[in-house]
Amino acid sequence: MFSNLSLAGFVEGFQPHLPDLERAALIPAGMPIPWSCGESEHPVRVTSERSVMKSRELEDESPVRPSGQTQTSERNGDDWSVVVGNERMTALAGAVLLVLILVELVSAAILRTLLPIHVFVGVLLAGPLVVKLASTFWRFSRYYTGSPAFVRRGPPHLTLRIMAPLLIATTLVVIGSGIGLVVTGPRSAGPLLPLHGFSVLVWLPLIAIHIFAHILRVPRLVTDDWSKPSGRSLAAGRGRRLGMNLGALLAGVVAAILLFPGAAPWTVWSQTNGTIPAPMIVGLLVAILALPVTRPWKLEGDGR
Repeated sequence: MFSNLSLAGFVEGFQPHLPDLERAALIPAGMPIPWSCGESEHPVRVTSERSVMKSRELEDESPVRPSGQTQTSERNGDDWSVVVGNERMTALAGAVLLVLILVELVSAAILRTLLPIHVFVGVLLAGPLVVKLASTFWRFSRYYTGSPAFVRRGPPHLTLRIMAPLLIATTLVVIGSGIGLVVTGPRSAGPLLPLHGFSVLVWLPLIAIHIFAHILRVPRLVTDDWSKPSGRSLAAGRGRRLGMNLGALLAGVVAAILLFPGAAPWTVWSQTNGTIPAPMIVGLLVAILALPVTRPWKLEGDGR
């Protein structure tokens, strides 16, 4: 004989053996369920059907980036890598040119003794100058043709942009007239000698402003390109940048060797005319006065 209470207990005793899903339906959501007759050591928290549906709705509503946006982001990243690579190419060529320009200025100050070096380096730096100008014109063309990455990077300071055409023109005249003097010799120099002197006078203040406008940024760009492994570098093509600059230097060396015999007549000429050229003295004085006035180290602003 079983009482109702005993029968209920009997049925309850068999309750744990019901199928798991049926038992889950009998117990409110959030309650731990013993999956065996005894208390489980690892209770499982049941999520009700409503909670499951809610979570699925949230998953369906979660933002998914369309494939087009993903491709656009990847393309923007590639374009930005081109911008950084261009800056590093320009910086490396500029660093090489800075060293050669300093050698030129020192040799010009001691022209009677160092004229052969002045001639050799003057021809040699034409190679790196080509790389520097090509890299600069590449950025110029990409910016003014509306490349998104180059437009986002922004142009150089307005003062530097205004000064750039005159700086490029005087640089080409200085190098071109110097090479022309090597080819013609002192007897047939004609107007090339005064042209070379006048262009140096105008060029020195401009190049001084240009150098001091980039003096803080160039070393950082060069070291950033070599401080990380090539695979982790922000801008790929580090080897290509180095190769182009080394190739330009090699081409300059070849040209300097070929033209170096033309330095012999000028070496004789320098023995009687070996004083420091007056245009160089005036140009250096103008540069010294122009630097505090223009304060080019502040022209870059955000370092562009």
